[in-house]
Amino acid sequence: MPQSKEQKKKIVDKLKKNIDEQKSMVFVAIDSLKAKELSSLRKRLKEKECLLTVVKKTLMGLAFKSKKIEIEKDKLKGELALVFGFSDEISPANITYKFGSENKNLKILGGYFENKFREREEIVALAQISSRGELYQKVVGSIFAPVSNFVNVLQGNIKGLINVLAKAKT
Repeated sequence: MPQSKEQKKKIVDKLKKNIDEQKSMVFVAIDSLKAKELSSLRKRLKEKECLLTVVKKTLMGLAFKSKKIEIEKDKLKGELALVFGFSDEISPANITYKFGSENKNLKILGGYFENKFREREEIVALAQISSRGELYQKVVGSIFAPVSNFVNVLQGNIKGLINVLAKAKT
């Protein structure tokens, strides 16, 4: 059923709002994705404060034009969906990449990151980077490791002393 101008205007306004709030976007082709698979992807994305929106290219073009975002539409083939990341720049790319490797029907076409259109290869490379939380954990772990090792060494000396005292007592 065709959409009225009012419905299209609401869709474009919603896209503009999402574009304003996003930290990154990933463009994916969902041509042969089944409804169940799409629902599963949406669930995964929602857990990381991301949003998947299936959109017509003409409406997307209108929203991008009003926000002065230049996207090469000829690189975006197939039925298009936008994945918006609101809390983390890497999450949308990471989740769609993992889902795409499990499900061959989802194809990453490109993305919008740091106010610039990025090719598929760049988005895949970005997806393979650990998330910000994981990187923080690694840094804290590497900073805390010497302290932890020092405590273990000190405990070893105390245990050794206790063992010597216990043997001397008997």
